[in-house]
Amino acid sequence: MIEKKIIFPFYAKATILLVGLFALITMFYIAQNIIVPLIFAIIIAIVLLPIVDFFVRRKINRVIAILITLFITFLVITGFCMLIFSQASLFSESWPILVNKLTTLLNETITNASKYLGINPARIHEWIIKTKGELVNTSSAAIGRTLINLGSGLVVLFLVPTYVFIILYYKNLLLDFIHKVFVSSNQKQISEIVLQIKNVIQRYLIGLLIEFVIVSILHVTALLMLGIQYAILLGILGALLNVIPYIGGIVGVSLPVMVALVTKSTPWYALYVMIAYYVIQLIDNNYIVPVIVSSKVKINALFSIIVVFVGNALWGIPGMFLSLPLLAIIKVIFDHIEPLKPWGFLLGDTMPPLITLKKLKL
Repeated sequence: MIEKKIIFPFYAKATILLVGLFALITMFYIAQNIIVPLIFAIIIAIVLLPIVDFFVRRKINRVIAILITLFITFLVITGFCMLIFSQASLFSESWPILVNKLTTLLNETITNASKYLGINPARIHEWIIKTKGELVNTSSAAIGRTLINLGSGLVVLFLVPTYVFIILYYKNLLLDFIHKVFVSSNQKQISEIVLQIKNVIQRYLIGLLIEFVIVSILHVTALLMLGIQYAILLGILGALLNVIPYIGGIVGVSLPVMVALVTKSTPWYALYVMIAYYVIQLIDNNYIVPVIVSSKVKINALFSIIVVFVGNALWGIPGMFLSLPLLAIIKVIFDHIEPLKPWGFLLGDTMPPLITLKKLKL
């Protein structure tokens, strides 16, 4: 009996792909409380793996080596969080004062502008007063919601070290499982994909951490030299937002500019802050990223922005930080599977030569 090979038309394949993609995204959204900590744990475990291997090579028991590594990581993260929370508490106490000063500044600006533009400022002033009250109330409510979310997030946070410990302990078992799942595939190719994913995560995130430290120092130094209040919090927050491509830099500079406008006697300081952040951004893009984070997979700007918005819509703020590492992993997989190589090329930022494009047109 001759078996007939069924060939689906393009629209049928596209429909199946879209339905499957929608089902996968829905599953990721519903199970985010399980999936997000697990992804964080996998990434953290891969980053901490060289430290664990270092202790193991020193003839330390693997369990003890993992516990030492987790304890060191816990001390570093705890110190960083205490610094951020102490600065954030001072900033939250001064938030109503900053809002009042910003409102006064806007009132003066609108009054001066209305003289030249012939606009009745009364309605605008009413809108500002209403918006100011909503802003203060919304900020207080937002802080309350943040604390509630933080409390529920701490419960999930305790799961991450447990996941990290288990993943590091059963590393060989998990790698052997991956090879057994794809037993019919090219084992050499599977090993190469796993190795490249590990290298991408390690080099990318370690480079990103070094970049964060350098940019934080530059931000804090610049703000302290200009005498901007809350320089430590704003500098660290700006460097943290800088991790989010294209969007984070704009949000990161807006906060110190606003603080400079309402705390300084002249708006020139806001301009000085923008110039300082622009210079730091040039240093970051032209020197820090190419040298320190040069090993990260190149993703073009279009998909970088799209995936950040998708990550935010799917998992919120954690999704924004996970979006680029996950997209880099997807690109590594696409680049090593023949039918998916065009998609990997699409995600990259390598432009085809002009001669090739002309030949394609001909």
